[in-house]
Amino acid sequence: MKTLKDFNFQGKRVLLRTDFNVPLSEQRDILDDFRIKSVIPTIEYLIKNRAKIIIISHLGRPEKKEEKFSLRPVALKLEELLNKKIKFFPDCIGNKVEKEIEKMESEDIVALENLRFYKQEKENNEKFAKDLAKLTGDIYPAPFVSRVPSVLKLRKLADKRCGVYIDDAFAVCHREHASIVGIPKYLPAGIGFLIEKEIKNLNKIITSPKKPFVSVLGGKKAETKVKFIDKISKISDFVLIGGLIPKEIKEQNIKFKEPEKIILPVDWKENNYDIGEKTTKIFKEKIKTAKTIFWNGPLGKFEEEKFAKATKEIARAIIGSNAFSVVGGGETIEFLTRIGLIKKFSFISTGGGAMLDYIVDEKLVGLEAIRSGI
Repeated sequence: MKTLKDFNFQGKRVLLRTDFNVPLSEQRDILDDFRIKSVIPTIEYLIKNRAKIIIISHLGRPEKKEEKFSLRPVALKLEELLNKKIKFFPDCIGNKVEKEIEKMESEDIVALENLRFYKQEKENNEKFAKDLAKLTGDIYPAPFVSRVPSVLKLRKLADKRCGVYIDDAFAVCHREHASIVGIPKYLPAGIGFLIEKEIKNLNKIITSPKKPFVSVLGGKKAETKVKFIDKISKISDFVLIGGLIPKEIKEQNIKFKEPEKIILPVDWKENNYDIGEKTTKIFKEKIKTAKTIFWNGPLGKFEEEKFAKATKEIARAIIGSNAFSVVGGGETIEFLTRIGLIKKFSFISTGGGAMLDYIVDEKLVGLEAIRSGI
């Protein structure tokens, strides 16, 4: 799989897929810019190598074009973080966008409007993927392809004539969307620094975690996490489970392959909204022994302060353990950011579902699309 350093970006248009799906207030202020900051090293590398950068992303789950889902506030925030002018286009395809992109110079950055304003994005529509790819210029298969006798020559010619697609949107690499799996069919493609870092750190806990390895899992929707719990149980010494998952396990009579490694709460606080003091103590004792820790999902209803106590204590216990710690999932990151502990962890993944899927299968459809692309 190609990375940024496998390309010559000089003067080329680069379609950069990011995940700027960030929380916004009712006044359209960005509440957490973690995902925006995470992709800055890739953007800075592209600027340094004199690329023409076209940023594409999504925000929320709009059913139609709505101002509250516009990426304009994100473009303004990115402009502030980079201290560089960014031109925002209120669309992501079409003649107007194409004409404006034609005017780009090396080191210019444009940000396009929300991909999900088009239903074709989630449908993985081939024409939509092709229209996005065409923003960089020539695409594969282009008219010149028929005159090329070999695949190797084709690839070399494509590298010269086409733009480049860079995926740095790890959090949506498990989605079969046009901008994730469609574009690599038409452009030379690779991954950015963020995805490289995600793969490197997740591989550490999948293939060679320092033992003891303790996993902490909270949140809800146990039925969607059975495969993950079975996989993480196989490589962990202990799996500590809180949130609503224990209740769902009992109600749905869910069985696991290695139940002896799973530790469920022994006490609850008020309607299963938090784990109790006895459980918190047990969890902290296991965490204290760990050399590797993985954490996904709050252990209680953290939105209410009275049910956030255990999650806060577990977060502090993980930091105090000096273990290599990997944390991910939107709610977990939101909570840790709110209490000012986010920077204390060894690695913070931008992925939620993508992170869990990668740990289970050690691959994602978006990454496979890049591996098999031109």
